[in-house]
Amino acid sequence: MSEKIRTIIVEDEELARNLLKSFLKEAENVEIVAECENGFEGVKMINELKPDLVFLDIQMPKITGFELLELLDHKPHIIFATAYDQYALKAFEYNAADYLLKPYSKDRLMEAIDKVAERIQTEGTHSDVAEKVSDYPREEFLDRIVVKDRHKIHIIPVDQVRYIESMDDYVMIYTPDSRYMKQKTMKYLEKALDHRNFVRIHRSYIVKVEEINEIQQYEKESYIVILHDKTKLKVSKTGYKNLKDILNF
Repeated sequence: MSEKIRTIIVEDEELARNLLKSFLKEAENVEIVAECENGFEGVKMINELKPDLVFLDIQMPKITGFELLELLDHKPHIIFATAYDQYALKAFEYNAADYLLKPYSKDRLMEAIDKVAERIQTEGTHSDVAEKVSDYPREEFLDRIVVKDRHKIHIIPVDQVRYIESMDDYVMIYTPDSRYMKQKTMKYLEKALDHRNFVRIHRSYIVKVEEINEIQQYEKESYIVILHDKTKLKVSKTGYKNLKDILNF
């Protein structure tokens, strides 16, 4: 491979960043184009510089490595580098090229870089990591949803979500004060949100249970839910069954 692998490091610990940089300087096929100490910086630099490869920590301040991936317009190859082994399966579900468990050796790092070089030769610099993200909900329920709105990143606690509406390839997330559009599927969110607190009432709607004020018959065998702020949402037959199951009526 003649061209160098343009690389960004996203790592909040300075010692870990410096160690990784010292190892990478010995890799003749790697060029470090930026380093970032948190996920917000990472999103900005990755989308601007469009690297071939990102070394990504998982547990970071502000947003996690997995949340960062959801916000990317550019789709680089990913090598996770983390001190936590419990995320390994999830990382490979996100189509990561490799998963380095700290502390790792220089030889182990070079092995990971070789994997990326092989991928680039066979697949090109574009990775399908961003598409993979939507297919795999977390092992635990979401406690927050991260949304990118132009140059701003919003972190929405799940307990502020009133309901979610499907809009083709996107969803609209409604809170008491605002609404946010995110590129996610309803299928993903239905699985990723705590089913004790959220219910799918229609192919177009997921509603927080405590937001429901009443359920009214709309037409024969047709219902609507009315939220506390008087918002009215359609209920499908399957949604009505879901409501009966969760509300025990």
